[in-house]
Amino acid sequence: MGSSVDGILRAPSSKRIRGIMQKKLPGSPFGKSVRARLWIEGSRSGFLGIGKVSLLEAIAEKGSISQAAKAIGMSYKRAWQLVEDMNALEDTPLVITETGGVHGGGTRLTERGLKAIETYHRLEKEFELFIQNSSQSFDI
Repeated sequence: MGSSVDGILRAPSSKRIRGIMQKKLPGSPFGKSVRARLWIEGSRSGFLGIGKVSLLEAIAEKGSISQAAKAIGMSYKRAWQLVEDMNALEDTPLVITETGGVHGGGTRLTERGLKAIETYHRLEKEFELFIQNSSQSFDI
């Protein structure tokens, strides 16, 4: 996932985040292939997909919803709404915002937020293998 500095888990760089956002779906560009997208649903709506994971990673890296949104090319309003949606679907928030203080506040991921990123990427790897295997055996 990311690197650890002084025991604090850091998310991947902005360069990696941009790569994730531009990620192509598995499958051959020629001929038939199986294509699919992965997201995790909550009880009321879509909970976590690549866009929200990218936002969480950017928040972990930048320490700010505003800077995270800018890094991944998303409006601040949209980023804030996604954070509120994710936090509302869980008993424990994924993102915590802190105002004021000596350093002017900021935003950070909770342990639950870090685990959400880790779980999504683990499922994503398994899902990609499934899609690749399905594409190889696909015959009409």
